[in-house]
Amino acid sequence: MGAAFTVAMGAAQYKAQGEIGKFNQRVNNRNALILEGQAEQLEQKAEFDIAQFEKNFIKIEGETKVALAKSGVVMDSGSAYNIMLSNAYEAQLQENLIRYNSQVAAANKMEEANFARIKGTMARNESKLAQIQTVAQTGSNLYSMMNKPKGTV
Repeated sequence: MGAAFTVAMGAAQYKAQGEIGKFNQRVNNRNALILEGQAEQLEQKAEFDIAQFEKNFIKIEGETKVALAKSGVVMDSGSAYNIMLSNAYEAQLQENLIRYNSQVAAANKMEEANFARIKGTMARNESKLAQIQTVAQTGSNLYSMMNKPKGTV
C-alpha cells in the first residue's frame, strides 16, 4: 500500500509540475504578443502624431504668411524667406524626432516581448527540472521502502 501511494503521489506531482510549467509559458507567450501589439500601436501613433503635427504646422505657416503679407513683407526674400525656411527645417526636425521616439519605444516593447518569451521558456524548463527531481525523489523513496530490513516498520 505504501509503495502504490508513493507512486501515485509522485505521478500526480509530476503531472502538476508539467502543467504549471506549460501554463506559465503560455502566460508569458501571451504577454509577449501583447507587448508586440503595443509596439505596433506605438508606430501607428507616431504616424498619427506626425499627421497632427503637419496639420498644425500648415495652419501656423498659413497664419505666418498672412501676418507677413498684411505687414507688406515680400515673401520670397529677406527675413520672411528665412523665417519660412527655418520653420520648414524645424518641422522636418520635429517629424524626425517623433519617428525616432516611436521607434525607440517600439524597440523597447519588442525587447520586453523577447524577455517575456525567454521567461516563459525558463519557467517551462524549471518545471521540467522539478519533474526530474520528483521522479528521482519518488524512485529514492521506493528504493528505501523496498530495501528496509525485514521486520522494521
